[in-house]
Amino acid sequence: MDKQDLLRSIPAVERVLEQADLETLARRLPRWAVTEGVRLVLDRIRQSIVDGERQSRPEMAEILEEVRLVAEHLAQRGIGKVINATGVLLHTNLGRAILSESAVEAVTEVARGYSSLEIDLDSGKRTSRLRHIEGLLKRIVGCEAATAVNNNAGAVLLALNTLADGKEVIVSRGELIEIGGSFRLPEVIAKSGTIMVEVGTTNRTHLDDYRRAISDRTAAILKVHRSNFEMTGFVESVASAELAELAHKHDLILIEDLGSGALVDYAEFGIEHEPMPQESLRHGADIVTFSGDKLLCGPQAGIVVGRKHLVDEMKVNPLARALRLDKMTLAALEATLRIYLEPEKIKESIPVLKMISTPVADLEARARTIEAMLKEKVGGELEITVERESSQIGGGSLPGVSLETAVVKISSRHKRPDEISSVLRKCKPPIIARIANDKVILDLRTVQPSEDDMLVTQIAAAFAGGGTH
Repeated sequence: MDKQDLLRSIPAVERVLEQADLETLARRLPRWAVTEGVRLVLDRIRQSIVDGERQSRPEMAEILEEVRLVAEHLAQRGIGKVINATGVLLHTNLGRAILSESAVEAVTEVARGYSSLEIDLDSGKRTSRLRHIEGLLKRIVGCEAATAVNNNAGAVLLALNTLADGKEVIVSRGELIEIGGSFRLPEVIAKSGTIMVEVGTTNRTHLDDYRRAISDRTAAILKVHRSNFEMTGFVESVASAELAELAHKHDLILIEDLGSGALVDYAEFGIEHEPMPQESLRHGADIVTFSGDKLLCGPQAGIVVGRKHLVDEMKVNPLARALRLDKMTLAALEATLRIYLEPEKIKESIPVLKMISTPVADLEARARTIEAMLKEKVGGELEITVERESSQIGGGSLPGVSLETAVVKISSRHKRPDEISSVLRKCKPPIIARIANDKVILDLRTVQPSEDDMLVTQIAAAFAGGGTH
């Protein structure tokens, strides 16, 4: 059969849609997904004939099966719940911090109806959407003023554009970091309109390096906390207090980008201390920026605290409007910050801190229960063991910190680890694991206790009968 005959044998879209199997499928999936699936499959067949890859006419059964697979894929939600079994608490790809119950309730409330976003309920007049956030940050951090934008890169961009546009900002070469998605701090600085002046070397920068770089064109010194990597060995950097003294002696502004930005001392939770914005302000920083969805454990946001006249300038910069937060993020951020006003409730109310604080013995007990249940259900298909390993904080935070954890390790004589991992990602909800030493690892540090039964049920269903589901 030549190409033209093969092309003529491709059924019309409407004829395929009339098939009983697709009528049934359209009752389970959105009709648009089924229709688009038909078009995509027929286009794919047509192209394979034109390219000479196909020499046989398409059978209807083959077309219907392909349409089912494509339509199911199209109908999947882009963003949905997953079970995080990676052991990375602030996993950027999985949405970073889990919100507290109070934050979830606050988001739901403002999303379902109208809200007091920008209205003063006493006067009935318009007011700032950030007024509550600013008030909370002033209480928690002890700053003169505060504002918030969409993320920390946005906060740094806004600070530099407002306070140093067209002028020079001095920064250590050892602090020119790359953040997620291959975005680099020098690129953010360039977009702000400021002129970056690099000082020092990758591993060592001294106070004199900053001093020698100051000129009549200098507007600010920028200090960046290396929150997403560690540098050890022959290294030296300049403390915030020294930089503040130097900056103020020359009438310059010290801007400190903390990155992660913890509002409590993480040493209280058994891990190393992370710089806090209140400490930076005490050391003399004029503006401090940090993230909302890292160690603060709230929604994505870029938070700015500092001197009132500088923050006020940032608030009226047109960029502030372009970077502003929406009502749902503000509701989540406000609810999260309110938890920090009650220190005795922090550990139990903030999921990430609760995960950090969970004793490894508790995790191991859960892991043993899961091991026993899985061995009973799919022990013939999978080899299952429990061991102790390490979890990571993640999200560009505390790179040198690991937490002892309990993990369930899975392997199979019939499937490679990447094949097992692929099957787990197709579960509902998807299970995201990590692979090490030819085994799939389920880290209980990041699996919520309420998800244990679901985890077992999904794995059992996925691998019953040899993992063909």
